[in-house]
Amino acid sequence: MAGSVVPASTGISGAAAVLRRGGLVAFPTETVYGLGANALDAQAVARVFEAKARPSFDPLITHLADAADLPGLVGPLPAMVSALAERFWPGPLTLIVARPSTIPTIVTSGLDTMAVRVPDHPVARALIAEAGVPIAAPSANRFGRLSPTRAEHVVAGLGDAVDLILDGGPTRYGIESTIVDARSGHPVVRRLGALSVEEIEEVVGRVEIELGSSGLPAAPGTLAAHYAPRTPIRIVIDSASAPVGADLRGYLAFRDRPPGDYAAVEVLSPGGNSTQAAAHLFDALHRLDAAGLTEILAERVPDTGLGRAINDRLERAAATWRPFDQGSNTVLVI
Repeated sequence: MAGSVVPASTGISGAAAVLRRGGLVAFPTETVYGLGANALDAQAVARVFEAKARPSFDPLITHLADAADLPGLVGPLPAMVSALAERFWPGPLTLIVARPSTIPTIVTSGLDTMAVRVPDHPVARALIAEAGVPIAAPSANRFGRLSPTRAEHVVAGLGDAVDLILDGGPTRYGIESTIVDARSGHPVVRRLGALSVEEIEEVVGRVEIELGSSGLPAAPGTLAAHYAPRTPIRIVIDSASAPVGADLRGYLAFRDRPPGDYAAVEVLSPGGNSTQAAAHLFDALHRLDAAGLTEILAERVPDTGLGRAINDRLERAAATWRPFDQGSNTVLVI
């Protein structure tokens, strides 16, 4: 039955069979849940775009079971790409490489480059290995909406558009992978994520951060408006600068509950830990989004470590609702 949820502990073999016959499987990774299709099957990948209502110009990430699989897929790797893969794979790092001819252009949205990673999750790696093919997988949610960190988020967002959902419990990082283009030997971060810039710089030295442009995206998840709840969301510096609580207004705090009288409050990390805050970010936003609020106030976190990625997600979510913030009756729908 479409949309069936099965325990990951018993469902990998069946899920792999679904992928091999061109179906869609939602599966856990260490970052968020992915919506996977056989990356070698253009028709199956087209179903991913359809299920998510994702625009065809936004490329997907191809997932491999092992770092050793990459050279066999794309050929010899640039030295810096190889060094980053050796250090951080399996893990929440996506690398930009040349697209091999075996990968259909629909996966890369027509680009001559491909985003690829090896997830650090036993279910994800076992699924890819059992399927015997690379898996193209964006996050398992409607395009532009909150990323899923639990199987129930996938059910709520996509329902019967997915053939099978593997339930592996909550994800560990709760925020997407970091995307790096290191082909030229000088690493450029294209998307902030679960691997901090500081960790990357410990290995390769100083990196550039280029998170988007006015043109079409060169990497997944880099559009200015993205990762948004259905409830209007606005960023505040801290509770002191926030509007006072009002009927049906919610608050997303970093470490301390705000003093105002809010209808719902979520605290990301009472200990002020950005890694814990990242892991709880989307889960907390899903709960606030389901609370029937008129507005969510989201507090910025310290802009270091994974705090950069959290703030990036909040900025993109708020950009979706910026017309609302400016008093317009027109809301940007993505």
